[in-house]
Amino acid sequence: MPKGKGPQGKRITLKVAKNSVRVAFNGRRRLDLSKMGIATFPKCILELADVEELDLSRNMLRKIPNIIEKFQNLMWLDLHSNQLDELPAAIGTLKNLTYLNLCNNKLTTKGLPEELTLLKNLRTLNLGLNCLETIPTTLGTLRELIELGLFDNSLTLIPKSVKKLPKLERLNVKRNPLPEFAEEEEPIDTVKRIESLYLVEKKDLCTSCLETCQGERDELHKLEEMTPGPSNRPSFPSLTTPNSTAMDNQEEWRIK
Repeated sequence: MPKGKGPQGKRITLKVAKNSVRVAFNGRRRLDLSKMGIATFPKCILELADVEELDLSRNMLRKIPNIIEKFQNLMWLDLHSNQLDELPAAIGTLKNLTYLNLCNNKLTTKGLPEELTLLKNLRTLNLGLNCLETIPTTLGTLRELIELGLFDNSLTLIPKSVKKLPKLERLNVKRNPLPEFAEEEEPIDTVKRIESLYLVEKKDLCTSCLETCQGERDELHKLEEMTPGPSNRPSFPSLTTPNSTAMDNQEEWRIK
């Protein structure tokens, strides 16, 4: 591939962006550019920087520029399922953010700027499915956090400052090599018990989620194809059941 010729993705015009503004159930205006094949942050959307919610999920974005600071009204930002390996320092200027989804990217620990701790109103932060080896202890300053997703990373330690966040209700650290959870793993059960059932179309799933679903489906098919083996219960073919014997000798008993 020639130098400088990376994936261009789909070009988003201001007209397309304006037509993508929706009013969410909470009355906020949401600019929904998810699943648009965008590889470069579209500068034209700066004309719509007064929206309260921005959805750029399920695209091919490799970088979020510092001009994201123009979106000062943002309360909800969804960037999940892109190709991001770092966040800009300007993310810390979005002081009204309460929801930030960064799941399923390529974020490293170095890619998390210190300015992330300036988001004092943040209530939901999803960093799952990334490449994090450690979590900055400074995340413990986000004292409004209610939900924190850290699943599917390479974490070996969760800082006490994060564990003890005063309002934290949900902390998801599943599928990390954490020593404290090593002995708590449940034995593998060949019979999977379904607790929740979600119905979605393939096109709405990110690559990782789709692979997981297909793997579980294949396992289910294997279980369906299994035939029960021979029973270990002892068999006595020569014995007759008591009821059948009684019926055969019923007349004889009556005579006696």
